[in-house]
Amino acid sequence: MITCNQGIEPSRLDREAHAWVTLLVSGEANVRDAEAVRQWREQSPAHEAAYAAAIGRWRDFGLVGPKVRARADLPVWTPPLISRRAVLGGAGALVASVVGYAFVRPPLELWPSLSELTADYRTATGEQRSIVLAGDISVRMNSQTSIAVPSSGGDGDHVRLIAGEAAFDRTSQRTLEVLAGDGRTIAHQARFDVRNVGSTVCVTCFDGDLRVEIAEQVATVGTNRQVSYDARGLQPAVAVDPGEAKAWQDGFLIFHLTPLTDVIAEINRYRPGKVILMNPSLGRNPVNGRFSIRRIDEVLTWIEYAFDAKPHALPGGILLLS
Repeated sequence: MITCNQGIEPSRLDREAHAWVTLLVSGEANVRDAEAVRQWREQSPAHEAAYAAAIGRWRDFGLVGPKVRARADLPVWTPPLISRRAVLGGAGALVASVVGYAFVRPPLELWPSLSELTADYRTATGEQRSIVLAGDISVRMNSQTSIAVPSSGGDGDHVRLIAGEAAFDRTSQRTLEVLAGDGRTIAHQARFDVRNVGSTVCVTCFDGDLRVEIAEQVATVGTNRQVSYDARGLQPAVAVDPGEAKAWQDGFLIFHLTPLTDVIAEINRYRPGKVILMNPSLGRNPVNGRFSIRRIDEVLTWIEYAFDAKPHALPGGILLLS
């Protein structure tokens, strides 16, 4: 890890703090990174103050941008001077109690939360992954997805979808219970998708029957049906086009009159860094289209032309649209 003494010049501290935050927003941060940052911050009050200032600068970019729009020249982010090898050197196991607020609730969701970092399985931004659990549970994990696998009891198998989206294929009659948010989905020999993004959980059934429970509410979801739940409770089930519902598994994003704000939120799940809409009225524009996840930046180019949006690129993959 990087070591500094008390007499280090402030400009160097600032550069190192910038480098730590740049690493965290790279989309590649892991548990060792979190521990290394914690150790650097604890070296002195000056280290902690420099880190807090760096976090504040990133946070400012997302708050509609009054500081950014008030200036003709956008702020310049100091390039990182620290190699990833140096960052990871000497990092130990993560101790949850000392990680700090920024890892429990990351500003602007620029890096994974503590619960995501400590998941049993996790995909990075833009990554998809297939795994097999308990011998006969096939799981396809979408981008920015974290799942935990508690010890299964005699009554069945359990999976917690901490965040993101995953498709499940259970081939036996043994019970599979998927926990997401405040609810659970119970399946026997079924194919289904669970999405836990933001404050809403969405469950889509492609084959078989599912039982979805939240508090005292229960719903049975059949083939090509979808149900969602949030703080308001369980919402009525609706019919879905299965091809569109699982388009992400084929590498595509499909939008139908989707507000641009929601489109940007989805793009941010597949693209490292952060796209930030600086003009709230721009976000109300509807978007229609079918776009390749592998060419996600082409979606941004299309948005710029379609809505005459002005892009301002910042280091670390930050893109301001106004």
